[in-house]
Amino acid sequence: MENFIIENTELIIREATKSDAKDLIDYLDKIAGESDFLTFGVGEMIISLEQEEMFLENSYKQENALIALVFLDERIIGCVSLAGGVKPRLRHVGEMGISVLEAYWGKGVGEMMIDYLINWSKKTGVIRKINLKVRNDNARGLNLYKRTGFELEGTVRRDMLIGNKFYDSIIMGMLID
Repeated sequence: MENFIIENTELIIREATKSDAKDLIDYLDKIAGESDFLTFGVGEMIISLEQEEMFLENSYKQENALIALVFLDERIIGCVSLAGGVKPRLRHVGEMGISVLEAYWGKGVGEMMIDYLINWSKKTGVIRKINLKVRNDNARGLNLYKRTGFELEGTVRRDMLIGNKFYDSIIMGMLID
């Protein structure tokens, strides 16, 4: 657990545990309606409390996986995750996901979570590369990832379909030494 001060407000970031499952489900339901840049929309994140508890418990036990939550007054306002490869040849690579409640966009929460993830990755001795995908029209996300050291690696065409419109994704990566 670490404390951070952003705009004179104390935030806590820590690894998620099984007991966070209900609050995390509520958080995911809320952010689903705040942005079309996520891989899920309103009503698309269907997971039971038991499934979420098991997922969090399993992630916590893996040395190449992380789910970290940012709290303001015991309320989740952000989440960063990393899922490392299962096979031996891919264990060193993790896929990052990140989200922040809309009320806290542009306040440095995303950058703080990425810094936390990078430091955690270095400490594992396992994670040697972090990958992410970001929609090509997500200027705010692209700027955040470039600013924190991610590099462009390619484009996935028609990666997301919302309604009848396709969106391309940009692949970005960061090497961890």
